[in-house]
Amino acid sequence: MAPSPPTVPRASDPAADRALLQQVALGSGAAMREVYARCSARAFAVTLRLLPSRADAEEVLQETFLDVWKRARDFDPERGGLETWVTTIARTRAIDRLRSMGTASRVAEGASHQPPPVSASPPAPDEASALGQNRKRVLAALKQLPAEQREVVELAYFEGLSQREIAERTGDPLGTVKTRARLALEKLGDLLRELAPDV
Repeated sequence: MAPSPPTVPRASDPAADRALLQQVALGSGAAMREVYARCSARAFAVTLRLLPSRADAEEVLQETFLDVWKRARDFDPERGGLETWVTTIARTRAIDRLRSMGTASRVAEGASHQPPPVSASPPAPDEASALGQNRKRVLAALKQLPAEQREVVELAYFEGLSQREIAERTGDPLGTVKTRARLALEKLGDLLRELAPDV
């Protein structure tokens, strides 16, 4: 499932969003297509920023909209608009994918030393080079975050802690942890764009 072309953003209408998700929950394909058209570009941008390859981002995007289909009844417009809800699912899925890739050191350094499955085809040289560059960019960007933001990112991505667990671990208020996580993700996106190789 490829992301749809970006659409012009529109103000979120809580009542309309709830009605749309109720239709999705009832199995409406048309309603699901509307959700996808509205939200896929933003969700895909999030997964692309967080994950090391486009293939991973595309898989996470598919998983995101499967979650939307299954969890449509859970949508609560009082906690945020439709686009925010879908983007949060995408971000959570991307973080889960990052955690499944292992610790930061394995992702950045050890992955190239792990033998591939017997049935796997080796990546093309240019693809392998690009993956290595992506890992270096992620680590370089992490090092530039303020210490408190970097700690939240590392605890979430590489130890798999929830924001509430991070608050318990660090002794910081949950709201502070949430703010640091949001700022860190925004800063990481900016840093990764700055560190992107010139094309």
